[in-house]
Amino acid sequence: MHQQWYVIANPVSGQGKAGNNWTDLQQKIASYLPVSDWAVTTENGHATELAKQAIAQGYRRILTVGGDGTNHEVANGILSQSVARPIDIHHALLPAGTGNDWARTHSIPTKPDDALSMIAKGHTTLQDVGLINYQSHDKPVSRYFVNVAGLAYDGYLVQRSMQRKPGEGGKLFYLSLVTKCLFEYYLQEAVVEANGQAYQDFFYTINFGIGKYSGGGMQLVPHAEPDKGAFAVTLAGQISRLGVLMNTYRFYNGTIGAHPKVTTFFAEEADVKATPGSPPTLLEADGEFLGETPAHFQIVPKALRIVVPA
Repeated sequence: MHQQWYVIANPVSGQGKAGNNWTDLQQKIASYLPVSDWAVTTENGHATELAKQAIAQGYRRILTVGGDGTNHEVANGILSQSVARPIDIHHALLPAGTGNDWARTHSIPTKPDDALSMIAKGHTTLQDVGLINYQSHDKPVSRYFVNVAGLAYDGYLVQRSMQRKPGEGGKLFYLSLVTKCLFEYYLQEAVVEANGQAYQDFFYTINFGIGKYSGGGMQLVPHAEPDKGAFAVTLAGQISRLGVLMNTYRFYNGTIGAHPKVTTFFAEEADVKATPGSPPTLLEADGEFLGETPAHFQIVPKALRIVVPA
């Protein structure tokens, strides 16, 4: 088994932040960690395959250089391969994205020197992951996620964000897109079944959280705990566009659950489906658009070993 690190980098993360300074960043990483091999992603899903290949080659330490999307892909590679137990793989992230929400949950520094110093110390912990079975292009598929999965408006927003032009991104772009999509999106009726109860509504948003943060610092699941063994669930019912705008501050200060049309709870598994006659509800996870309902969510306790501050 390799005791050195395999590095997977996404050169377009953070509006090209990693790619523009790749040579300098390689030198910096190598000054902190013993690196045996480097790989650069070229398309969506590539990081998942690179992670699988690295594990098959005997690597047990994988460093991801990128944002939440790249982190999501590498985690899926670790969790979906069958060569080694996922908890035997050390999964580390050098944040290089625009949101860095997963890093924020685990207090991982965003400055390269601070993050690499932390990674070199090698302190690890186990976090829960979520497994989703859902529909994509009329076929049943499955995917793991490590932070937050969102449906309804969240799914629509992420689907729309995929249409952005090269070079577009950042917090200002995201905030403008959030506002634009708010006036485009129409609420659709769905049913969420969890803990023996059924919640039916024209949901504005449905969230399943392992980490607290999503969307560049929003707290739609402020009660989430990465090792609780259950999802933090937030259901926001039929709220008007004006009501959403007036309560935007709640997305950031952790008080979303205080709104009278919002329900929060914990669940180890859940099902989400459209009501008869309603279109499927759109689904995203960790900021990546996946597909649509019907979707089944299941928690997998302490399934991923991650490098975090001591």
